Amino acid sequence: MNAKAKDFLTKYTMVLALVIVFALFCFLTDGRLLYAQNMSNLMLQNGYVLVLACGMLLCILTGGNIDLSVGSVICLVGGIAAVLISKGFNPYLTILLCLVIGLLVGIWQGYWIGYMRIPPFITTLAGMFIFRGFGRLVLDNKTVSIQNKSFLNVFTSYVNIPGLDDTAHYSALIVGVIVACYVIFSTVSSRSNKAKKGYRQNSAASDYGKAIIIAAVIIWYCYLLSQYKGIPVMLIWVVAICLIYNFITSKTAFGRYFYAVGGNEKATKLSGINTNKIYFIAYANMGLLAGLAGLLCAARVGSVTGSTGTSFEMDAIGSCFIGGASAYGGSGTISGVVIGALLLGVINMGMSIMGIGDSWQYVVKGAVLLVAVVFDVLSNRKSGS
Repeated sequence: MNAKAKDFLTKYTMVLALVIVFALFCFLTDGRLLYAQNMSNLMLQNGYVLVLACGMLLCILTGGNIDLSVGSVICLVGGIAAVLISKGFNPYLTILLCLVIGLLVGIWQGYWIGYMRIPPFITTLAGMFIFRGFGRLVLDNKTVSIQNKSFLNVFTSYVNIPGLDDTAHYSALIVGVIVACYVIFSTVSSRSNKAKKGYRQNSAASDYGKAIIIAAVIIWYCYLLSQYKGIPVMLIWVVAICLIYNFITSKTAFGRYFYAVGGNEKATKLSGINTNKIYFIAYANMGLLAGLAGLLCAARVGSVTGSTGTSFEMDAIGSCFIGGASAYGGSGTISGVVIGALLLGVINMGMSIMGIGDSWQYVVKGAVLLVAVVFDVLSNRKSGS
């Protein structure tokens, strides 16, 4: 195998895995996976996992650290939202209050981890029990439903344009074409700017081929959305979060601090960066996103119980590691996280359509996670890092 082919396989291993798994389940489900409703639900069912995974990536970047408490925070925040709304509290103030509560939880844990240097595993393990208990106390060990339309519409409605979407949801297809054009335009613009500055860049065939494939996938997915109910608002929330955190981690000096801490904390500290603050921000941010995920989950399901959010932290952690984040910290991308989450989502949905029970789904997800981490460890050994 030549060097270029080897580099391609190394760089796009999980993308190829996603394509193979997707094609496999399309075959095994006789094409039912491709139904418009299933493709819409694929994103809706994994929306809060993607939100959690964006925050979890920052924690992992600092040295392979994780947050075990996010599932319990979802239960607490979702429970508070459900109880307040059931008592007639303003839904918009409820959303704001719940986000603040999520942030305060993150600040609490970030303080112990960042400034008191309590190991993240111990701190968040304690938080997992504490916040799950508080969530059940808030719910009084009952199932509390959410029926407020204003609250639900913020997270679970669909974007429709009156007059345009009366017979079919053409707005979804139009948005897809616009986004696809932007992807191609940004690729052309990026190559032009790099050429003017004399920067080294990939071949034109590589960059344009990648852009065309991405644009085609976007148009295809938006076409499927147009065949169902249109663009779900939850998809907008998820895409916005992913774009924001992709920008932070790839385009800002602040985002590079997380990579630096995970790569070599001592050297980062000697360079003048406050590493305690980086740990604190990573976990404070995780609390905020867990609060948002709690609202998304509560709205999606329409009710909250004492077991809401159980094992969600594992899905978020799995998405990061499967998507290429290093178990040692210092490397990982938001785009990789999205690939990892979609891979788990396709596995879950495909096995559900086939009627395979939850037990085997856990087995398969665990096996996929193990393979991803083993691949990471072996790659690090071969590279001598």
